[in-house]
Amino acid sequence: MQRTDRLPIGRYPTPVVHVAPLSNPQSDLWIKRDDLTHEVYGGNKVRKLEHILAGALRHGARRLVTLGAAGSHHVLATTCFGGRAGLAVEAVLVPQAPSPHVMDVLRAALALGLRAFPVGSWAAAAPVVAARVAAGARFVTVGGSSVAGSTGYVEAARELAAQVRAGELPEPDVCVVALGSGGTAAGLAAGFEAEGMRTRVVGVCVATPRWLVRATSLLLARACAGRAGVPPSRATLGAMRSRLRVDTRFLGAGYGLATDAGDEATRLARDAVGLSLDPTYTAKAFASALWHLRARQARHVLYWHTLSSAPMEPLLEGAPPPGALPPGLRRLVS
Repeated sequence: MQRTDRLPIGRYPTPVVHVAPLSNPQSDLWIKRDDLTHEVYGGNKVRKLEHILAGALRHGARRLVTLGAAGSHHVLATTCFGGRAGLAVEAVLVPQAPSPHVMDVLRAALALGLRAFPVGSWAAAAPVVAARVAAGARFVTVGGSSVAGSTGYVEAARELAAQVRAGELPEPDVCVVALGSGGTAAGLAAGFEAEGMRTRVVGVCVATPRWLVRATSLLLARACAGRAGVPPSRATLGAMRSRLRVDTRFLGAGYGLATDAGDEATRLARDAVGLSLDPTYTAKAFASALWHLRARQARHVLYWHTLSSAPMEPLLEGAPPPGALPPGLRRLVS
């Protein structure tokens, strides 16, 4: 693979752990701890931003604009690490189902210097983003899920392959990961293909429309496979279809809305390994991983954990109280 330039941010390799309390004689569970990519704010966005920020700096950018829901981890991570790289960060924000976690993420991003542009819908976001780009900001895709951003997860797949070769875990039959904007799952699928692993990726759909989530993820996986050195051909998209399966069964009523299966997964993750999940992404992904265990759908199941486990309190220093948010932002989370 021809490596793109990257801005070193994270701590690698992230560990893999065996979860004996939730395993059974026919199927065992492992967790890839990408919550530990950074001590200030970890999670899956760190690997993506290493490539995104490097590209922005290489092109002389001084400001970034991205978009997401009001409690977007991507927006918070971009604000955090973009600011550390000397870049001002703007974001066009759309409504999200309210929760204390969503409010904390929004407040932390504001405390770190985010300039927020609230809008009432995804359709209304496009012209605002276009205006910010016209004003000189460099655009960062939703979730950081561009080919450049997803290259971070091609490299993550190679990292896991090295851990398998070193005997740290058996080669997974399935790798279960949350799938919103698609970049993490796409990069992993392309990386496993490039490494010649048998591991299939199960992307647990957390957003709608489901057909669009599936289609964009597969196209991004094919593009990442080409970047990873997989020979381009008509068969590449077919290989990605076999490599990446989108699991829509755990979405529930929609993006950001909790489910009973997610609530159970949250309790089990906390009790078994002390892992915190969020209802939007990781609770639904872990619920799918548990289903694969219980249904004995795979001998070795790897759940890839993407939510930062760094404490939020330091990021909330100087953050505006919830009641002091501007009315436009308050409406997004109410």
